[in-house]
Amino acid sequence: MGRGRAKAKQVKVARQLKYNSGGTDLDRLRDELGVGDPNDNDDDPGDELADRYADYADEYGAEDDDRSSGRK
Repeated sequence: MGRGRAKAKQVKVARQLKYNSGGTDLDRLRDELGVGDPNDNDDDPGDELADRYADYADEYGAEDDDRSSGRK
């Protein structure tokens, strides 16, 4: 006996966790995870790769090759 109160308390806590935002500090979380600011696009590593492969495509004509795109 007495299990009803404990279960009701657990259900109450679970509902609070599920439906309340909890006031998460996203800036603090971003700092803890070591993720950069999404609005900071100064050092995009994809830019260097895009430039490298664009040079490759120009040099070897990969864009004109039907086999590379899967077209017949």
